Amino acid sequence: MYQIRLYKDSDYDRVREIFALGMMEHTGKAFHISLRLPRVWTFLLLTFFLLFYITGSFLMSSLGVVIDIGLLYLIHWGIYWFYVSHCLSDDMLDIQKYYLQRDGYCFWVAESSGEVAGMVAAVPPHEPGGERQVELVRLSIPKKHRGKGIAKALCRTVIDYARRRGCEAVVLGTSYPQGDARKMYEKMGFRRTRTAYAPGDPHLLINSHHTEAGLMNRSFNGHPTFCLHY
Repeated sequence: MYQIRLYKDSDYDRVREIFALGMMEHTGKAFHISLRLPRVWTFLLLTFFLLFYITGSFLMSSLGVVIDIGLLYLIHWGIYWFYVSHCLSDDMLDIQKYYLQRDGYCFWVAESSGEVAGMVAAVPPHEPGGERQVELVRLSIPKKHRGKGIAKALCRTVIDYARRRGCEAVVLGTSYPQGDARKMYEKMGFRRTRTAYAPGDPHLLINSHHTEAGLMNRSFNGHPTFCLHY
C-alpha cells in the first residue's frame, strides 16, 4: 500500500537520490540505442579498417574499436551526469522553496511502508501558450516500487491538480530512451502533439533521436491530445 502526499523537508535526501538514480538509468538505454545506429557502425568499421591498414594487427584494430565503444558510453554517461548535477543545483536544491512556495508549482511524493516510493512535480509550462496548462515534471519511481501503480497515481495527482486550477491540459516532456514511460502516458490518455529537436543539446553529437523533442498533452476538453519531449 502507498499514499500520495505533499513533499516535506524530511524527504529531501531520498527524493534527490531517486531523481539522480532514475536519470542515470537512461545512460545504458541511450547507449544501446546509439549502438544500433548505422552511422555508429560505419564509424566503428572505418576505425577498424584504418587501424588495420596502419598497424596490420587484428588485435590492435579490435582494441581500437573497443576503446571507441567505451568512449561512446562515457559520453552518454557524461551527458546524463551533467544534467543531473545541473538539476540538483537548480530546482532540486531547495525543493520546498522552488515548488511549494510559488504559485502554480507543487511537489508530491508516494510513501510506502514509511519510505519515499516515488515523486512527481507540477510547474507552469515555459512554452508560449501554456497559460492554461500544467507541466508534469520529475516523475521517478525506484525500481523496487515499480509495477505497483504508483507512477499512474502520481500522474493522476498532477491531472487532478490541473483540474482544480481550471487548466485545460497537462503537458510533459520525455526522451527517446524512455519507452516504458511513453507507453504509460499514452495509456493514461496522453497523445503526442509535436516532435522537434532540442537545439544545442549535446545528445545531437551522438544520436539525434535522443533529443527529438515532442510534447505530450492530456486535454480535459474532448479527445485527449498530448505533448512529449524526446
